[in-house]
Amino acid sequence: FEYASKLIELQIGTPQPVAFYENYDIIGLKDSYYVCEHLNADLTYRELVESNYPDTNNILRQFTQFTFSMHEKGIEFLDHSPGNTLIIDNKNGTYSFFLVDLNRMKFHSEMDFKTRMKNLSKITHKEEMVAVMSNEYAKLSQIDEVIVFKTMWNYTKDFQHRFYRKKRMKKRLKFWKK
Repeated sequence: FEYASKLIELQIGTPQPVAFYENYDIIGLKDSYYVCEHLNADLTYRELVESNYPDTNNILRQFTQFTFSMHEKGIEFLDHSPGNTLIIDNKNGTYSFFLVDLNRMKFHSEMDFKTRMKNLSKITHKEEMVAVMSNEYAKLSQIDEVIVFKTMWNYTKDFQHRFYRKKRMKKRLKFWKK
């Protein structure tokens, strides 16, 4: 609730928070609930990655502008992954982006370049998408495009390697439990 309120204050898209409830027992926080407005999104970033959606290049550039704006405001969305960005088509060639699953965020006075690039590492595994995003991010940040691409792509490859290694390990553990 607090993160959503802060994002709205900073003019970053997220569904409007309505209420939250925290249930405590003797030990501490037992469970909690968060209610926000329901958005009828046209797609998620995941659908953009997994399909041949029309206007993908334009959406990627606008998403990168959205993320750059977030970074400029010191917002590090730690769950910046494909399923946590809702996209609404404004029907005029522009798109609106909304963050969901806000329980893991950091707010900085300023974000350094590596933190910014690492923050984008979970969003897509497709090199051609990273190329478009790094091109746009380079224009916005006025950092050399080659440096932006290499850094973003290296963090993406590192994340993918760790992600699939973790999946393999979980699969092995499940096998051993049988």
